[in-house]
Amino acid sequence: MAFVPRKSWFGFAVCLLTGSGCAQADGRNPDAWDVDSESSSWGPPADPSAGTTAPGTTVAPPVDDSSESGEPTPPTPTPDVPQQTCPRVRITIMPGNALNVRAEPSTASDEVGELTNNAVVDVVSSTTGELVEGEDLWFEIVDGALHGYVTAAYAECTFDEPPELLPPAGFYLPLECGTTTTIAQGNDGGFSHQGNAFFAYDFSVGLNTPLVAMADGIVIHTYAETMPGDPCYDGGPDDCFAFGNLVVLLHGDGSTSLYKHLNAVWTFDGDFVPQGSPVGLSGSTGYSTGPHAHVMRMEDCGVAQCQSIPLEFVEAGVPEIYDSVTSENCPK
Repeated sequence: MAFVPRKSWFGFAVCLLTGSGCAQADGRNPDAWDVDSESSSWGPPADPSAGTTAPGTTVAPPVDDSSESGEPTPPTPTPDVPQQTCPRVRITIMPGNALNVRAEPSTASDEVGELTNNAVVDVVSSTTGELVEGEDLWFEIVDGALHGYVTAAYAECTFDEPPELLPPAGFYLPLECGTTTTIAQGNDGGFSHQGNAFFAYDFSVGLNTPLVAMADGIVIHTYAETMPGDPCYDGGPDDCFAFGNLVVLLHGDGSTSLYKHLNAVWTFDGDFVPQGSPVGLSGSTGYSTGPHAHVMRMEDCGVAQCQSIPLEFVEAGVPEIYDSVTSENCPK
């Protein structure tokens, strides 16, 4: 089992806890490291024909399981036993990490690919292998050209189909379900919400507040390079604009949504992020005067920051500055 921590203090803490090194200039480790695991040994099953026959015991002749035509008689199916009890698995790891897919059911075998949190992939078979987090079950999976094994410690059986990106019924506040806060700057804000950011919202939240997807989306842009000690980490003037950590999601209606000034980015390009699932933690990176959540709905122009478009929240409508709002963005 392996994680690929994103560039953040969160990832640094994980490294300290596990004792694994994560140092790299941009905070990412391309060779995803493995969680410590307990190896369990196993061998081939015992040969049922082995052993001796007690003296005086009569051995029955072999049973003829052929039909009159000479063909073997097919076995009688066991009733009420599902033919496929685990058609797919869903990856269940910490957001912002990736699970290594292995060539064999062991963390010592070659890495053949990675799967991110919430990925749903087809199961070919299951088997036992190396013990990981107390679990020796491994799934043989296939996802397009990717074929290998994942540990059941971070994968659960599901009958769900792989997620399909559909037009959203609406957009929810970008805060965890039940969170209440106020609007620090709304549409056409006098400080910075003009031009491309005309329809943006700033939410008054503290440092490291989880931000969640306003609707189902696929990650199409991320920036996670601004770190503690960098000139624009704690905010700065407009020349820090390009250094705000961010995530951009593409939605099923063709629009996108931007989550900016993040202190930690918890997604990878290509991830499917369900509505209500986290994309990162709030911060003050880039052109900012203090910790807050900056979000907006945008056109898809091919780059990370495009023209904003009107955004009305399901539970709050179009809030204005100083309005209090409470999120109903509860995971499905």
